This record gives sequence, C-alpha cells and structure tokens, in this order.
Amino acid sequence: MPKSRIPLVLRAGAALLAAAALTIGGAAIAEAHVHVTPDSTAAGGYSVLTFRVPTESDTAGTVGLEVDLPTDTPFTFVAVEPIPGWKAVVTQGDLPKPVEVDGTTITKAATKVTWTAEGSTQVAPGQFQQFLLQAGPLPKEGTTVSLPAKQTYSDGKVVNWNEPTVAGQEEPESPAPTFQVTAAAAGDDDAAAPAATATPAATDSADSSDSTARWLGAGGLVVGVIGLLLAAVAWRRLAVLSKAPAAGVSPKNSDSSSNTSQGSAV
Repeated sequence: MPKSRIPLVLRAGAALLAAAALTIGGAAIAEAHVHVTPDSTAAGGYSVLTFRVPTESDTAGTVGLEVDLPTDTPFTFVAVEPIPGWKAVVTQGDLPKPVEVDGTTITKAATKVTWTAEGSTQVAPGQFQQFLLQAGPLPKEGTTVSLPAKQTYSDGKVVNWNEPTVAGQEEPESPAPTFQVTAAAAGDDDAAAPAATATPAATDSADSSDSTARWLGAGGLVVGVIGLLLAAVAWRRLAVLSKAPAAGVSPKNSDSSSNTSQGSAV
C-alpha cells in the first residue's frame, strides 16, 4: 500500500470516530429528558402514563416530581401507582372555565400530581425512576396532551420541563412531556371505562424520542467500531511498510556471501 494513501485512511477513520462521538452525544442528551409514555392513546379511553425521570446531576439526587395536568381537556379520573419511599398527592382544583366531558359539564378536576421522596429515598446520579398514573378519558383525536413537569433535586435545584415542541423545529432544551391522541379503536366497548387498578407500563417501553435516541446511539457505536478497525489496519500497514527494505537494494549479507564464494574458488 503506497505511503501516500495511509494518511487518507487515517483521516477517514478519525472522521468516522468524530461522527460516532457526535451521534452518541446527541442520543445521550435526548435520553436525559423527562418523558411520558402512554400505554394507550385512543380518544375517549383511559391510559396508564409512565413518566421516566433520569437524574442528570452528578452530585445530587432527584427527590421530587410535579406534573401539571391539562385544564382545557381535563381528566375526570386520575389514580397513581404507589412507589415505596415516595408520597404521591393528586391535587384537585377549579378549572379556568367549565368544560364538557362525555356530556357532563365539570368545573373542578385533578390539576396536578406530586411525588415526594420520603426519608433518604432519592433517584441517585446515573439512575432513573418511573412514576405511573392512570388518567382519562383522553380528549378527541389529534389533540396534543402536554404535561409540564418540575423535577426537584436534593441540593434544592429545580428543573422545569415545560417548553413546547414545535413541529419542524429543533427540540427545545427542556421540552414538556407530551403525546398525541389517536382515533378510538372501532368496536372497543371498554374504551371509556377505567381499569380497576393502574397497571405498570412495561419497563422497556419508551416514546418515539426514546426509541430514536437508542437507534442513534446503536448506530453511533457501530460507526465508532468501524472507525477503530480502519485506523488499526492503517497503523499496521504503516508499520509493515516502515520495516520493508527499499526496492532494488540487495541485502549486505548476500553480497558478503557471494564475495567469499568467489575467493574460495580461486
């Protein structure tokens, strides 16, 4: 392999490694957001909403989560799943204006759910916790349900996850957890009836942002491995070429051996 091509291979490997670093970095940032994952998004139905809350701080743990519920399309039913070491409170309040839900006009509804760590409980750095609640009925198809959240750390720091995400634009730094309501399933007679108990969502479930981030992270790792392999091959070839004798030059030992043989023949 000509020496002139070796730097090109090395530059290509470096570029692949840089791309992998950027991809993995972006995926890590996306995973650090507070997300909500509904187990159902059918209009008129009831859904278990799973809030995945990672601790971003390196020095403090998460000790509180507060989620604001919609007041323009309020839920008439809200229930929380108990979590050992955490106290959950559903706050009822007056709505800004009367709202009709399933033919009934309501003026009060659940407006907030708060989880507070008890004792020494906390979500330590490098960990995450899932907080579940069941709510419904969901509003009409096409509605974006926004659930702004407030995350409290053990050092007193509060992070607000309340920025709206606009279609076609970059995701904001602290986006509010949201999901889109879809059409009601045809012939689903149980769509409007809440379950007897809140069933935990699957631990490995995630919203579209989570799935995208994981695929990007996996792709970044693959690209990084390819870059490392290319760089290793290039360095190996460089070492081989540096040790090989120049073309057209005979080894000294061969010359010496030839002269000795000629002297012996005389």
